[in-house]
Amino acid sequence: MSALWEAADLRAATGGVMASAFAANGVAIDSRGLTPGDLFIALRAARDGHDFVTAALRQGAAGAMVDHRPADLPSDAPLLLVKDTQAGLTALGAYGRTRATGKVFAITGSVGKTTTKEMLRAILATQTTVHAAEASHNNQWGVPLTLARLPPDRGAAVVEIGMNHAGEILPLARLARPHAAIITAIAPAHIGNLGSLDAIAREKACLLAGVIAGGVAVLPAESEFLPLLRAAATGLRVITFGEPGAARLIAFAGDAAGSTVRADIGGREFTFRLGLAGRPMALNALAALAAATALGFDPEIGAAALADFRGLAGRGARRPIRLPKGGTATLIDESYNASPAAMRAALAVLALQKGRRVAVLGDMLELGAAGAAEHAALAAAAASSADLVFACGPLMRQLFAAIPAAQQGAYAPDSASLAPLLEASLGAGDVVLVKGSLGSRMRVITARLEGEQR
Repeated sequence: MSALWEAADLRAATGGVMASAFAANGVAIDSRGLTPGDLFIALRAARDGHDFVTAALRQGAAGAMVDHRPADLPSDAPLLLVKDTQAGLTALGAYGRTRATGKVFAITGSVGKTTTKEMLRAILATQTTVHAAEASHNNQWGVPLTLARLPPDRGAAVVEIGMNHAGEILPLARLARPHAAIITAIAPAHIGNLGSLDAIAREKACLLAGVIAGGVAVLPAESEFLPLLRAAATGLRVITFGEPGAARLIAFAGDAAGSTVRADIGGREFTFRLGLAGRPMALNALAALAAATALGFDPEIGAAALADFRGLAGRGARRPIRLPKGGTATLIDESYNASPAAMRAALAVLALQKGRRVAVLGDMLELGAAGAAEHAALAAAAASSADLVFACGPLMRQLFAAIPAAQQGAYAPDSASLAPLLEASLGAGDVVLVKGSLGSRMRVITARLEGEQR
């Protein structure tokens, strides 16, 4: 079996120079997660990857991509010398995409990107070999890394593409060159950076400019920005999902453990079970099934895999937690990130649960001038979904103050201060939703509940 990257391909892709030829079976940008045989790429980010080249080679890296030879390495060290390592990584990604033989899917959207990516991975895996982005590798290094890791013979690849600022999606879309693209939703995530929902929609629509000629655009039928998205899909086959939609949600019934969905995908009506609660999750599933069907995969076979689909770490994963005072509660871990739309969806899932429902909410960030109003507007949803609300962060103070006094658990300025107050209040049988933006550090709370910081 040949290596993922032979020496000749590494040179051809990057234009780099090798003093000592080597081949690599994988690609890594963090020495802590390196697998022996990987190519280690020394990126210059918060920390300079060149400081870790020697350690990476000692850990078994096949070689390293660098823009200079570290002083402590001999002249014949297995190095691929390039002018710029970020550009070198991008070049590897482009080369990896060019030699790929399977169908490539790309996903963006204000909410649901990673979950939809994993749903699509599960759907496709019932019928072919699949390569997909790890975690949320969706930015200027994550997208090329995903493509650089793509084995040429995979039957399908799924690439997640995100953004924080205008102008970030287009180059990544052109790098991925998908056969089918999904836009999950347009919502006020990162509105503080982009300024308006219209600007967010236009940025998300840039994904469609990267789709190969004659490819497929899967768009949210229920979005007010559907006309804008359609206009950006020139030369593409457009499939809408939702109610109504070409991929149509006929009926939906949610419960504490998941959802039962009746759908019409490509003219075929069928019912399937989804192991996630909430209508937004059913729409994500429809989008994934629509994209797969458009490229020739069987939707009913694929949908069967979704019965066992569960929430991802930090994005709806459910697990039992043992309480210091005895007994267990259920944690719904939404600690990875938050936006107004995602917060409403998570609260709707909490409302379906049995037992005392506890919402633990941290600030939603990057909302700009709209931040205070967006938090205050969630008070009614929080009050109707939870029996008890805990909150932290300056923006969530307004939501907490608007909750009826009987439902106020505790407020603290930050997650570390809130964690012990929450833990002391929990009882056996409680269901605890923890959600907030990554910068709100809600992971501190889930770690405390799971006994990691006691």
